[in-house]
Amino acid sequence: MYKNLLEKINSHNAKVGVIGQGYVGLPLSCQLAKQGFSVTGFEVDESKVKMINNGKSYIDDVSSYDLKELVRSGKISADSNFRNLSKMDVLIICVPTPLRKSKDPDLSYILEAAKNVRETLKKGQLVILESTTYPGTTEELVLPILEETGLEVGKDFFLAFSPERIDPSNKKFDIKNTPKIVGGICEKCTELASNVYSSFTKVYKVSSSQTAEMVKLLENTFRSVNIALVNEVTLMCDKLGLNVWEIIDAASTKPFGFMPFYPGPGIGGHCIPLDPHYLSWKLKTVNFYSRFIDLAGDVNAKMPDYVVSKLQDALNVRSKVLKNAKILILGIAYKKDVADERESPAIDVINILFEKMANVFYYDPHVPIMKNCGCGKTLRSLSNLNNLNKFDAVVVVTDHSDVDYKKILKNVKVIVDTRNVFKNIKSSKVIRI
Repeated sequence: MYKNLLEKINSHNAKVGVIGQGYVGLPLSCQLAKQGFSVTGFEVDESKVKMINNGKSYIDDVSSYDLKELVRSGKISADSNFRNLSKMDVLIICVPTPLRKSKDPDLSYILEAAKNVRETLKKGQLVILESTTYPGTTEELVLPILEETGLEVGKDFFLAFSPERIDPSNKKFDIKNTPKIVGGICEKCTELASNVYSSFTKVYKVSSSQTAEMVKLLENTFRSVNIALVNEVTLMCDKLGLNVWEIIDAASTKPFGFMPFYPGPGIGGHCIPLDPHYLSWKLKTVNFYSRFIDLAGDVNAKMPDYVVSKLQDALNVRSKVLKNAKILILGIAYKKDVADERESPAIDVINILFEKMANVFYYDPHVPIMKNCGCGKTLRSLSNLNNLNKFDAVVVVTDHSDVDYKKILKNVKVIVDTRNVFKNIKSSKVIRI
């Protein structure tokens, strides 16, 4: 089984099924297809299946041109029939892992994917989990489900974990030049999974699936904690009357022992706000309290309130109250130049503004509509930035590149800048966090 599958993978003749065609699954499917593998993207959303098969991309990092060429060549297709998982040699699970309201891990998507694999699992298949999760998930949760078939891991089938490292809109590092971490249930599992990924990038093997799972959580917990540190330093500088952005720039001139992180209105996206909670939850099961992680979460969660307080103070100085004020939120995506609003701090800012009875509008060229935003309301982006002088203030939450900031500076009375887009601009109308 092992030698036959290894040969298929190394010759790029293996049929690869990628379960979940979101921001991780679709780019991975396309990259594997470009290496010559025959790839099927399995997806429950029929609209996405149709778009893929028509060569239309809905992911920023995948061009419709590239996707159409891969579909046309027969190297990639999409399918909603999970019975066809049996036709694959390699199965890669790339499903979401959100948090419940209680901040506990919601592994329902992983469980559903594992059960779908179990229903069609056959000898000689390799299964790789990429979804971010707590250490032990692959071995303690996925493996028992697959073993219900009576097949033996390491002999009849193979199982590994390799954390996704996708950073949407990153122009420097993408799926091709970002090394992959791989940890299997056994050495053969690790070797097979490593050979899949080494077809397009460097691979770093670790001793177990638990280690690989922990690597992902460390990476994003590192970012969460350091962002929290600089956010707290921002609050300190505000009290001391200092410019935190200037201080970070100056500290960044040190060629060793310092790595710049930047403040903001909060943290958002599919990883940083969620992953540390996976680790914190797991640690509680072994009676360990993760003080740094929880403290960082508290600090970052309070930043939207701080932003609104800066806005309120700026309006008060100008004899204007927040109630009934017309406020424009500039950027609702969680980071610049992406069309993804998951866990965006803009949502928290908007909710607070609605609670304070402000009139809230937003402009984001990447996110035309925002459902369940601000006390359950649905908001639509302004189509343009004309008539800016009708707003009492603008809050820059996301610093998209395709925005005319000079126009904003010229026509807006008050600007709360959470991203330092007006760096080097000396104006009483610009309030930096």
